Amino acid sequence: MNVKEWIDITQPLSNDIAEWPGDTPFHYELSFTKEQTGSVNIGQLTMSVHTGTHIDAPFHYDEHGKKVHELDLGLYMGPAVVVDTGGHAEIGRAELEGTDFKGAERMLLKTGGHPDPTVFPEHYPVLKPDIGPFLSEHGIRLIGVDAPSVDAVDSKTMDAHHALYDNGVHILENIVLTEAEPGLYELIALPLKLVGSDGSPVRAVLRPAGGIIIE
Repeated sequence: MNVKEWIDITQPLSNDIAEWPGDTPFHYELSFTKEQTGSVNIGQLTMSVHTGTHIDAPFHYDEHGKKVHELDLGLYMGPAVVVDTGGHAEIGRAELEGTDFKGAERMLLKTGGHPDPTVFPEHYPVLKPDIGPFLSEHGIRLIGVDAPSVDAVDSKTMDAHHALYDNGVHILENIVLTEAEPGLYELIALPLKLVGSDGSPVRAVLRPAGGIIIE
């Protein structure tokens, strides 16, 4: 019997991870080795704040929106419902009608749209603008997707981002839900305290609402 308390839903950050087209690639290397310093290895990294599993601060798409250090950390901790939306190219009110929200304020959509983090997908499921008011009606404050964005890669109007923002729903992107079955979980996905930033990488984990998984 294997008792597993937490499911890691974070994309691994490595030099193989795919960046958003045209964005800063992720790169980690040792600046100094233990041999050079006589005591420690010291690494450095270069990356976009939207690499891998990350949150979007409203400032990402609204000049007057809050920045990462101004966000309520309570958004990123607490009950979250995982919902299977596989097979849908667009997800909105019609696709989520009748969903049991289980009293959670956070919803994670399992689309299966980004199976390999080392390859940026040509197409991935996106959210319809009508999802914003729908989620607000059900008390959802955070939406998570297993895709690079809630909008299409070529979108300039960012309709889904704005529809969510206008309805008080924050955004978590590039989560990995392959090991998470639909149901109720406890989510922790804390952003770094990046002052003035439009986004932040997170280490996102889930624990079943019952506390443990028995395998």
